[in-house]
Amino acid sequence: NTRYLLVDGHGNFGSIDGDSAAAMRYTEVRMAKITQEMLADIDKETVDFMPNYDESLQEPTVLPAKIPNLLINGSSG
Repeated sequence: NTRYLLVDGHGNFGSIDGDSAAAMRYTEVRMAKITQEMLADIDKETVDFMPNYDESLQEPTVLPAKIPNLLINGSSG
């Protein structure tokens, strides 16, 4: 369970009964306002970046968030 949802999903993401999710073209997510705040200062060069899985983009090694996600949403999941 999460107290504050970080993404707002639309479409078929599967079910708890084991049904698989729909194809990517039928699903989309939007970042919630709280998530936008978590990523607000990502361009301030305060953390290191590394290549993603196929080395096409750079991603942060950690998120320097203003909002303590671990405290407000817990660690289960």
